[in-house]
Amino acid sequence: MPVKKKRKSSGSDDPGLRKCKITCFCRPQAPGRLISPEDQFSNKKCLAWFYEYTGPDEVLGPEGMEKFCEDIGVEPENIIMLVLAWKLEAPNMGFFTKEEWLKGMTLLQCDCIERLQGKLDYLRNQLNDTIIFKNIYRYAFDFARDKDQRSLDMDTAKSMLLCGSCIDSLQISISFSSLSQSKYKVMNKDQWYNVLEFSRTVSTDLSNYDEDGAWPVLLDEFVECQKARLAAL
Repeated sequence: MPVKKKRKSSGSDDPGLRKCKITCFCRPQAPGRLISPEDQFSNKKCLAWFYEYTGPDEVLGPEGMEKFCEDIGVEPENIIMLVLAWKLEAPNMGFFTKEEWLKGMTLLQCDCIERLQGKLDYLRNQLNDTIIFKNIYRYAFDFARDKDQRSLDMDTAKSMLLCGSCIDSLQISISFSSLSQSKYKVMNKDQWYNVLEFSRTVSTDLSNYDEDGAWPVLLDEFVECQKARLAAL
């Protein structure tokens, strides 16, 4: 009987070619970075840090706040503390509850002094965003006022305005503070909101101020006083 010839193997049966085809579709994967336990945020560690500053009522109050600020190297009146309070959604100046602390610090991924210190530049840079700045500025009104009052007393308002140039124009802030020493003892929310809008839209020489605009009377009187002062120079 004639011997059957072996059929030539096709290219697909060649091991070398098979290997080549496989490598065409399989891209090498970079090894993933393993996160060590030390790098992970710890709720337990965060709460233990919180309790370093609290009393028996489990609330971080004024005394604890002073020590907290000292530990992170930030003065209590520094505007960074206002930004941090905004991040923690704290409604009362000088107080952080356990819930506020844990929620805010989890968001920031900070469970110790060193981690929060590493976030200070980030917190300050939040003020460079005009929308975020506006939100923080508006938050500051309710944060700073006495909760049994609907308005903000003028001394506190001046302190907040001058806190790290809390409004865009420090010159306007200082001039406004001098006017407020006379008849105005409190500032309502509408006036507070409009001070920021005023500082962003009206030039320092007041040349573009619209007297027929919907500004509060307090700002109309400020402009009148300021124009008289400038004319006398």
